[in-house]
Amino acid sequence: MTHGYLIKGLLATAMLALTAGACAAPAQYPAKPITIVVGFPPGTSTDAIARILANKMSKDLGQPIIVENKPGVGGSLGAGLVAKARPDGYTLVLSATAPMNINPHVYKSLTYDATKDFEPIGQTTWLPYVLVTNNSKGLKTFKDLIAYAKSNPEKLTFASIGKGTTSHLLMELLMKETGTKMVHVPYSGSTQSQTDVIGGNVDMTFDTVVSAMPHVKSGKLNGLAVSVANRAKLAPDIPTIQEQGLPNFNMGAWLGVFAPKGTPRDIVNQLHTELNRTLSDKPTNDKLVALGSEVVMSETPEAFGKMVQENYDTWGNIVKEAGVDQK
Repeated sequence: MTHGYLIKGLLATAMLALTAGACAAPAQYPAKPITIVVGFPPGTSTDAIARILANKMSKDLGQPIIVENKPGVGGSLGAGLVAKARPDGYTLVLSATAPMNINPHVYKSLTYDATKDFEPIGQTTWLPYVLVTNNSKGLKTFKDLIAYAKSNPEKLTFASIGKGTTSHLLMELLMKETGTKMVHVPYSGSTQSQTDVIGGNVDMTFDTVVSAMPHVKSGKLNGLAVSVANRAKLAPDIPTIQEQGLPNFNMGAWLGVFAPKGTPRDIVNQLHTELNRTLSDKPTNDKLVALGSEVVMSETPEAFGKMVQENYDTWGNIVKEAGVDQK
């Protein structure tokens, strides 16, 4: 009898242990809403892309995905907030070239280390840039522009949306690769810089394809060259810089998703899979392309991380060679 009670007691203890273990097991991810932080204001390309991705991913994951705008410091304010968030997969950031590759070399007091404080999940898009000129000097081809610039050092001017921005550094790289010298005219935004290029106050600028192409199609600006390796879908008739003699020129503004450092590997992998599934969805893909972006999927989180590191080093060298003073 005593022996029977002992067996029953042991069985009961085992069942309690199993029940306790089951209760202690982590809930299946995601078990609550996810937040994607965007370091740029509502209505920007980055914000629009985040909302398109969130809409599809939330349906597939079965949880709401909230897009939260935290603009400031060229996109770095939002990245800094996510770097310090709990690494549990519920706070992510859709970041870009500037916060992760350029700003760390331009700003002295960022609150994060772009190379150490994040878990890369995957790239989403490229935002290709196009080099445009006005009609004042008759520079309607890339070849004409470079030939004129070589014969007339510092006689041409170029606009940017600010010192140390992508539009500025792309031109610095172009001048380095072509052995030319032009004069930088910084502005505080794309609208004013485009207006002055159209008006002939400045000779040229690099701007995103989606922003510049309406002016190219209207004849107000000449589209000379695209900054990335392949022709832009919104500007298929404009050749790339690579096609026109600079084989290694492949620069633009990439966007991608990151989690805080220490986020569990299985969650990172799950988010990577879900992100690529969303990017492969044709209606979602079409919406992203309509914004002027080129959809890009990373093969693995590690491959995305490698790309980010390589771009970090490349932009760092460009910033240094351009002599951009730290802010």
